[in-house]
Amino acid sequence: MCWCCFIKKHLLFQVLMDLGTPDIKSLNISDQQSSSPSPGDAEYNYLSIERPDSGGTHTVRSISILVNHFRITFNPETAIMHYQVGIRRKLSYKTRFIKKPVSKDDQRKIKDKMFSDFPDIFPMRTSCYDGEKNIYSVNTLPTGEFEVNLSDGEEKKMRSYTVTLKLLNELKLSKLVEYLSGTILYNPRDTTSNGCAFKGFQQSIKPTAQGLALCLDYSVMPFRKRISVLDFLQEHVWGFKELLTGNSGRNELKLLRRPVTKALRHLKVTVIHRATKQKFTIAGLSDFNARDLSFAIEDLEGKHPPREIGLVSYFREKYNKEITYKDIPCLDLGKNNRKNYVPMEFCILAEGQRYPKDDLDKNARQLLKNISLAQPKQRKNVICEMLRAEDGPCGGDFIRTFGIGVDQNMTSLEGRVIEPPELKFNTPAGSINSVRVDNEKCRWSLAGKSLVEGRSVEQWALIDFSSRDRSNKLNAEFFIRNLRGRLSNLGISMKEPLVHYTTDMHVFSNISSLHELLHGLVGEAHRKSNDPLQIIICVMAGKHQGYKNLKWVSETQIGVVTQGCLSSHANKGDDQFFANLALKINVKLGGSNVELIERLPGFEDADHVMIVGADVNHPGSLNTKCPSIAAVVATVNWPAANRYSPSPQENRKEKILSFGGMCLDLIKSYTRVNKVKPNKIVVFRDGVSEGQFNMVANEELRDLKRAIYEDDYQPTITLMVAQKRHQTRLFLEDERDGGSSGNVPPGTVVDRIIVDASEFDFYLCSHFGSMGTSKPTHYHVIHDENHFTSDKLQKLIYHLCFTFARCTKPVALVTPVYYADLVAYRGRLFQEAVKSTSPSAASFDEKFYKLHHQLENQMFFV
Repeated sequence: MCWCCFIKKHLLFQVLMDLGTPDIKSLNISDQQSSSPSPGDAEYNYLSIERPDSGGTHTVRSISILVNHFRITFNPETAIMHYQVGIRRKLSYKTRFIKKPVSKDDQRKIKDKMFSDFPDIFPMRTSCYDGEKNIYSVNTLPTGEFEVNLSDGEEKKMRSYTVTLKLLNELKLSKLVEYLSGTILYNPRDTTSNGCAFKGFQQSIKPTAQGLALCLDYSVMPFRKRISVLDFLQEHVWGFKELLTGNSGRNELKLLRRPVTKALRHLKVTVIHRATKQKFTIAGLSDFNARDLSFAIEDLEGKHPPREIGLVSYFREKYNKEITYKDIPCLDLGKNNRKNYVPMEFCILAEGQRYPKDDLDKNARQLLKNISLAQPKQRKNVICEMLRAEDGPCGGDFIRTFGIGVDQNMTSLEGRVIEPPELKFNTPAGSINSVRVDNEKCRWSLAGKSLVEGRSVEQWALIDFSSRDRSNKLNAEFFIRNLRGRLSNLGISMKEPLVHYTTDMHVFSNISSLHELLHGLVGEAHRKSNDPLQIIICVMAGKHQGYKNLKWVSETQIGVVTQGCLSSHANKGDDQFFANLALKINVKLGGSNVELIERLPGFEDADHVMIVGADVNHPGSLNTKCPSIAAVVATVNWPAANRYSPSPQENRKEKILSFGGMCLDLIKSYTRVNKVKPNKIVVFRDGVSEGQFNMVANEELRDLKRAIYEDDYQPTITLMVAQKRHQTRLFLEDERDGGSSGNVPPGTVVDRIIVDASEFDFYLCSHFGSMGTSKPTHYHVIHDENHFTSDKLQKLIYHLCFTFARCTKPVALVTPVYYADLVAYRGRLFQEAVKSTSPSAASFDEKFYKLHHQLENQMFFV
């Protein structure tokens, strides 16, 4: 099946899968009341929180908005038959031991062959197939077993398959009408550098207040080009080119095995020494070079005993191919512990493999960014062109066969812009300075202002890692003078450094050397002052992968926070650079940069409120060994989230396994600072899809209540999810309503039409988008015991976005979640640092993530 045909059918599949899951029998909800459970111990299925009102009303102004949601229409009288497909190979006596499953590619070919062999009973135009186990059709299809013969043109004999078709369900679109009208209570959830960037689109089906809608967005993704493995390694592994030319010895070969293995891991290749279209996944490298590899081959006719043959001779006899590079390992393309060695020169990287963005070099990353960051007007036009294109998601007449249509115009609605908060700073004289931000970008200037709570920097050290870099060598005297001056302007006194070390960037590559360097520096500082060292400022000649080693050593072994910067920036003397550096330094030392003039919106004066942010950082999709890292942060003395609890957990799990215990630790910290427990808790959970709402509500929330509830202490809890991984985009109908970038202004809220028909959710664009098209954050309330109204909750979240410590503008994601992201990412750096030094270390060992006790109450992660 061609790619365009699959895309055409993808829209339909999302409708059908949402409609077909679960079975209608599971939609019944019992009215029977169960006995009351003990506090925090109730087990229940997630029932959505209804919107407490008809939406917010507070606004500075209203703006007309277009949204990339396209309404879907359908004929409620249509009935769609859902069939289960089973495909198995018919085995002969010779092939009876073959256990290889039928590939997805072959499954699709088999289905197409069956429909073309029997067009009268299997109408192609009125049926669609998901490539695995489901066929949908507006016609009734015959059930039972059918024989299909298939050949890919490379085998002499046909392969025979048995296809079994079984009717599972009759899906009536009238049920979808009932759901959208609120009759059914079930809510279907979502279940360059050797590369090139393809423009395409992402789409999803959303049940909204206006009905079912197609959300369509423009997308750019990098893919690998077709290139020989040898050329790929020469460009990606330093020293490999010299290895091929014979200018390096055996020791260099041993040193290169690890980076070569890492660069090739999980990549797919095709081979050119024989005629086949098959793609192979690289399992690893051979233990020996091609010259030294040998194996036994059997005489198929049984006339001669097995004989030993070298790989070089085998390729010469079998394929008439001479191996040029005999002194390098071969690729292992085998499966299930069966070796299949092929010389690298006969392997080509297959096209169509996604290129991990983390592997792109600086230039390729910038190029991809330029392509993907389309300005609002351009993005809107591209989306509309994609929708109307013949080969787009709604092109052709396929979906119309199923009685489904898609509106060709974006959804039009009225958005609200809510008022930004007043911010509190100090003046040089020590009085309170109330600041209103500008209306367009919501930025504020630090000129003439002192930070709310500045911490003096009296014991600090400087490490210059650029001392041996001629082009980027730090001007230390200039840097220290400018940094001290900028801190002084912000109301912070800073002395001369106690210790000033110089070294080079190579130290980052060796954890032992870093530990020795930092340990010696702390010891020298202690000899010069009895007070502990507050911070180490590290100036680097450039970015280095070993920076994670510095963070792990300093924050888990030494117990002193570090602040890094580049010498190229430090030497320019830019005021904004030194201001940003000052903000980070102050908050890491326990200071407070900016606060709100008003109390947290939505609470009374007598309330003691703790705001919690939670997130889970996952390893890459191909990494099956490293754990996920969970992190929780909470306000102790808002706006400083100065205590956190990280936890390593089982790989690829989104659930925070020890959520209750982590929050209990944070409540204890809150109580130590404020001498009272919080009576209200607001939790922002990041990183979960709608399909995981039940897990968050029924497992994490229950775990939280079990951990913290006591007979005389049961704080009210509000739990909501913050989502950035969605495709909804907001565009101005009149560009004059926005700023210079053409994006919606900060504070734009949408809580009608494109949101859920009854649940408590809304979109908030809290930041100024200077590049590309702004993406709003989708906030969805899961549980609410604090009885928020739409206006109060939207105001609370928007105001929190102004308290991010290292910015002079509101951020796109509510601050506690942003901090949780940073903490979880720091845990990932710790894990990578340990793994790079000791590959055999257990990735699930909590000691690797254990923060030094001296940093437990510092915001080291900002």
